[in-house]
Amino acid sequence: MNKKLLLGAAALACGQMAQAVDLQAGEWTVSVGGIANAYYTAVDCSGTQVPGLGLANRALGCGGDDRRTTIGNGLLPNALITSVKSRQGEYDVAGTIGIMAHTATDSAIAANSGVDVRQAFLSFGNSGMGTIKLGRDYGIFGSNAILSDMTLLGAGAPVQATQRGRVTLGHIGAGYTYLGNYGQIAYSTPKMGGMTIDAAVVSPVGNGGGFNAKSQPQVQAQLSYGVDAWKTWVGAKTQKFYSSTTASDFQMTGFEVGASYNKGALGLLANVQTGKSLGILSDADQGDIRSTNYLLQATYKTSDKLKLGVGYGMSRNREDTTGLRSNSNLTLGSYYALTKSVTLVGELGQTRSKAVTGGEARMNGVSLGGILFF
Repeated sequence: MNKKLLLGAAALACGQMAQAVDLQAGEWTVSVGGIANAYYTAVDCSGTQVPGLGLANRALGCGGDDRRTTIGNGLLPNALITSVKSRQGEYDVAGTIGIMAHTATDSAIAANSGVDVRQAFLSFGNSGMGTIKLGRDYGIFGSNAILSDMTLLGAGAPVQATQRGRVTLGHIGAGYTYLGNYGQIAYSTPKMGGMTIDAAVVSPVGNGGGFNAKSQPQVQAQLSYGVDAWKTWVGAKTQKFYSSTTASDFQMTGFEVGASYNKGALGLLANVQTGKSLGILSDADQGDIRSTNYLLQATYKTSDKLKLGVGYGMSRNREDTTGLRSNSNLTLGSYYALTKSVTLVGELGQTRSKAVTGGEARMNGVSLGGILFF
């Protein structure tokens, strides 16, 4: 999974891998690469106030106003990713550190010093035994959904409350749960006739709402199979959440199935996640609620440089606990490969949040900008 998100996003952009700078230092190959991006986003919010984490509410979607504009990061942050690799005896050994930073703040003079270290891990293995990874990295559950999401190169849902000081949401919370960043011990099997199994014991997390992690780790696993233009996958994750109050403890359980098809100019994606306590923006952030996430996407390359796409996602609660029934997002996108490293992006979209009682909030948004992979 070394530089998987960076390389996956670059491949999605223009069919090219990120061209990291490689340096040879003795037996080590040192690679330096990264991402820089910025998008002009403008949104307007209307409708009623929806309880819970309604992404289209004025508070989240428009940062507390009816309308708002930001020039900041899209779904991906700015990033500097350094990796090393070496063949030592019978083993391939490697390490990666990824340092991320945001663009937009609410101040023109305050220090923009927020640093997000999403990746810091080592790995070792070979073609016979597979690969063992130790450290902090992206999670397994939900990785195929976000890596295949066309809005990874753009903004998707340009939620202003998250774009200022971080990133936009793509289809996070409105199509899939965020894959997360965890301390972990992970194992990936060698490819077996197109099939790969990834599994990880993950450092357990709290939900920020009175439920904490204790002695039981989180566990994530995924089976993937790819042949020709098709790729399919199934995944699962689970963790116990312990109450710090008189509320009852609960168990997070999530299941996922998806498929993608990419041949010629056409690309298709479908992904479904379902379970208890999957959360909107992070694990169990709504507590012990059953929910289902859907993501459907179609893209078409009209030329070697231009790709058009439409993506629709919905995250729907199946229990009346918080009052939030669903978040959904529809995005129309245009992605133009100006060079093999620079992609210019234009997106139009609408995010809707519905309450159990029937009220609805709407956020209309436009995003214009570009992204560089190096």
